[in-house]
Amino acid sequence: MFVALEGPCKKIGIISDTHCLFRPEIRKLFDGVDHILHAGDIGRPPVLHELQAIAPVTAVLGNVDIPKWFPDCAKEVVVEAGNHRIIMLHNIDDLNLDPKAADIDIVIFGHSHKPYAKCKKGVWYINPGSAGPHRFMTSATVATLTFEDDISIKHHTIR
Repeated sequence: MFVALEGPCKKIGIISDTHCLFRPEIRKLFDGVDHILHAGDIGRPPVLHELQAIAPVTAVLGNVDIPKWFPDCAKEVVVEAGNHRIIMLHNIDDLNLDPKAADIDIVIFGHSHKPYAKCKKGVWYINPGSAGPHRFMTSATVATLTFEDDISIKHHTIR
């Protein structure tokens, strides 16, 4: 699946592993984002409805998502945001291409519930962590991705 984001895209909200839970704090954390990317394990459609009230949303299916509940979601999507190409999937272990060779500069994934952001060989790998119920002794987190002169990633802890 391929999605080209319309208009200038300076800031993207990144969320994953909501597992049916929409935390109201996300509205403030994602205030001013141009688009939201959900890296799977959505849980139920109302989570996407809440996010769509903030900004347009592109989401992928996670291992707990029921495909018939999310007919517009694929397991993997390539998102073009200005001059950046992003591939998003739920489980990084399912990535079966070389992002650099495919002209992708950002890989977004979820599944582990652990926030992560690292640039390897010119490709950013970003996991926003989990915004759902507390599991695996981790805090609830989301991330924002900002395009200015450089790519900037910030993780936000939800109290």
